[in-house]
This record gives sequence, C-alpha cells and structure tokens, in this order.
Amino acid sequence: MDLTGSPASALGNQPAFNRRAIPAGAHERLWQAADGWPIRLLDWPAPDGPARGSILFLPGRGDAYEKYLETLEHWRRQGWQVGAADWRGQAGSGRLGTDAVTGHIGDFGQWVDDLAALWRDWTQRQPGPHVLAAHSMGGQVVLRAAVDHALHPPPDALVLSTPMLGTHPEWLPDAVQQAAAHVMCLLGDPRRPAWKWSEKPGELPPGRQALLTHDEARYADEGWWRQARPELVMGPGSWGWVEAAARSMRHTARADLLAGVTSPVFLLATSGDRLVSLKANRRAARHLPRVTYLEMGDEARHEILREVDAVRNRALTAIDAFLDRFCPPKSPG
Repeated sequence: MDLTGSPASALGNQPAFNRRAIPAGAHERLWQAADGWPIRLLDWPAPDGPARGSILFLPGRGDAYEKYLETLEHWRRQGWQVGAADWRGQAGSGRLGTDAVTGHIGDFGQWVDDLAALWRDWTQRQPGPHVLAAHSMGGQVVLRAAVDHALHPPPDALVLSTPMLGTHPEWLPDAVQQAAAHVMCLLGDPRRPAWKWSEKPGELPPGRQALLTHDEARYADEGWWRQARPELVMGPGSWGWVEAAARSMRHTARADLLAGVTSPVFLLATSGDRLVSLKANRRAARHLPRVTYLEMGDEARHEILREVDAVRNRALTAIDAFLDRFCPPKSPG
C-alpha cells in the first residue's frame, strides 16, 4: 500500500481537498467530560461570513474524525460551521481497556452521557440551527441519546450514515448475542478482544476494504493517518463492548421509543453493508416519525461517505436537500 501521497478530491466543480492534512483554520483541542476525561474535539469555522448553522459529526467504532475531513469540508462549503469529536476510549481520547488496540466500553450509556454534556456545551458556543451527524456506532449512540431525550436542546436535525442499529449475522437476535457476550465476560476479563484482528497488532487485516468502501484511495487514507498519528490505531472490540452494544441496540429497536424522537432524521443505509443490519435500519425508518430514508444497493459498502465519487456524491446531495428542507439557509438581510 502506498501511503506517501496526498490524495485530493472534489465534488462537482469545487476546489480539490487534501484528505491527508488538518486544514488551515481547523482547531484541534481537548474538551473535558463531567468526570474530567479528555475528549478530542475539532472545530472548523464556516468559510466566509456568518455560518448558516453548525454540524457536529461523530464517527464509528475504531474510527477517527480524520477519516471524515472531506465530508466536513463538503458541509462547510455549503456554509456550515463544522465540528467533530472522538468517543471516549478511542482515537485521540484515550483508552478504556488494558492495551492500546482493543476498544472497550462497559455501557454505551457512558457515551450517551458524554455526548449529552458535549452537545449542551457545543450548542451554546456554535450558531444554530444545530445538526448532529454520525456514522455506524456513532449513529447508535446518537439515536440512543435521541430516544432517551438526553440531548438539550433537541437537535434541529439528525444525519445517520449506516447507523449500527443491528449487526451481522442478521439471523442472530441481539438478545442471543448479548447473552453469549455476557457469558464470555463472566469467563474472563471483559476488556479482552472479542475477535482476532491481525497477526501484527494494529495492522489493518487483509480483506477489510471489501467491507468498507470500493474506493481504494480513500481507504488508503486511513492507513496513512494511522502511520502519521499512531494514537489513532484501534483493532477489535472487547467482549464488554459486544455485550454493551447488543444491549444498546435492543434498546434503540423499541418502536415506542423511536416514535418519540422529535427531530427530523436522515437515515442512510445500503444493502451492500456486511457489518450493520439493513433490516434493523429499515425497521427504524418505519417507526421514526420524521424520517427521510435513502437506501443504496451493492454499489455502496458500509462507509458510504467514503465511497467512490458517484456513490458518495449521491448521498451528499440527498443529505444537502434534507438539510435545506429542515434547516434552510438564512435569507440575506
């Protein structure tokens, strides 16, 4: 894999963007959670003049916001002030396990609490309307916070890209997965890895790209960032994480809770996903009262916002239309 280049990309006729650099004007800082835990945060002002609003983005399991700089730049070019944060225990926000590679959490409620506090602080500092966007596991935590009415003020809109509302294999119920993981936690340290990552700890395993994106260059960006910033490296989840994830997914699957979500939601899914459950996403779309649902086919893998241009642009265009509808640009004057 060649990790020496600096790939650039553009949407339509917009200027090219370097995906392998923190952009000028973007500011990285540490935000402290209620217990003092340092959470890495990125702030990036709108390009010119007052922002039309603000978007906060949360990545998936084992992710880092560096992978989504290109998408943040797209929204920023639409006039949004953008930001992103890591989850406690991954990327630049420390670790909760016994090593630097395994991703552990005992209860997704801890992430909900972190998000609620961050959201309250962030919305006080950034111009509205306020949009909360997330990918994969981030989408699970964001939706969990929404169904629990933990976000104050409620987001003006939610954007969920392939949210982890269920996992593969789809035939295995979350209750069974949770019970099996609970047994494994009882039989050993819950912080130990639940699956094998690679022969060399931290190394990306063969075949992983086939689960995430058709775009080889965008996939290679992740490896480049892991070399440039070794603190971003994360491998498998722990057995504690598996149990906590199953418990949280069962919670967010409740139709009565989904029906109580007041924010408009854009839900993006794909039948080409081999990580999160399409059936679970379809079920959530049926119960969310203000949902805009876009389902793609085999042309899109799990990381739709990092797919080839034709696929990614279709998703971004649909998200832009959703935001224009529910958070329209302010009229001049």
